[in-house]
Amino acid sequence: MNNNSRPSRFNTVIDPGCVERIKQYVLAARRIVITCHVSPDGDALGSSNALCSVLRNLGKDAWVVTADCPPRVLQFLPGVRDVITFTRNEERAKELIATADVIFCLDFNDLSRVDRLVPFIEASHARRIVVDHHLAPTIEADVLISHPDMSSTSALLYILLWQAYWVRYLSRSAAACIYTGMMTDTGNFSYNSNDPDLYLIVHDLMRKGIDKDNLYKLVMDTSSESSLRIMGYAQYRMQILRPHRVALLTLSGEELREFDYSKGDTEGLVNKPLALSEVTWSVFMREDSPNLVKVSMRSKGDFPVNVVCEECFGGGGHINAAGGEFKGPLDAAIARFLEILPNYDKYLS
Repeated sequence: MNNNSRPSRFNTVIDPGCVERIKQYVLAARRIVITCHVSPDGDALGSSNALCSVLRNLGKDAWVVTADCPPRVLQFLPGVRDVITFTRNEERAKELIATADVIFCLDFNDLSRVDRLVPFIEASHARRIVVDHHLAPTIEADVLISHPDMSSTSALLYILLWQAYWVRYLSRSAAACIYTGMMTDTGNFSYNSNDPDLYLIVHDLMRKGIDKDNLYKLVMDTSSESSLRIMGYAQYRMQILRPHRVALLTLSGEELREFDYSKGDTEGLVNKPLALSEVTWSVFMREDSPNLVKVSMRSKGDFPVNVVCEECFGGGGHINAAGGEFKGPLDAAIARFLEILPNYDKYLS
């Protein structure tokens, strides 16, 4: 083993050869771009901003470039105002990607997930490094770190930093970004959160000085009026299909406009029905356009919502948290869901 990389104290161990190649590529690079999936959530944005901070502390010209704007609920994250979004600054985004020596792809397993950035990343001659926790990655990369057993990319990134001896470059603000990513992808450590590694990382982040209680308040306990109203409305109209132990929440495009919906206003909505003892899994369908419905699913116990999303909605995820989409109007998506619903009764215990 190369002396510049150390064995991990975590159960998850990243291949030391991959760690060394990443260190070589980063140290040789002048400009580095970090990108994440469209409609970035806490894990995507948290891991990206944390890595950007570390790379800048290493003396690199590092930038986070996203296809669209971070949601309103994550505007508190350190570094979020430095993010270059294609929708607001197309020329700068293209220039950064074109001149990058290394591009980090965080928290997505297929290049299509970066939406309008795809052609520019494909045309780039930069080294490509993928760090992700989703199943079956298809991105061509010079270095691929894929650990679907991890609950978040943020936790996986921390282990990478630890093995590379780069945790010393992790500031308190960057540590807060990593904690936010871990917290949001586990529902404040309420699912996919039985891995002891998570709590070793939390321990380290608290040693960095993060205010865990305040981060919880900002992420989980802060809302806008429009968010409160639209989530209350969706829950009031929720359908509980008791024979299948599933709750279905839907919001049409017209309803989103009526409540002045802003990206992030329905964050966490899909988790709410799981508080009911008679509900084993929850489905939320949001009509983002006349021909595109976003589908989110959560579950308790061993019910595999990732299987449902993979087989029926072209998506995937983890056993208790997954997502996908439906090409068509909301009523057709609902009809499709009701049609396939009996096929998954076999997973109910």
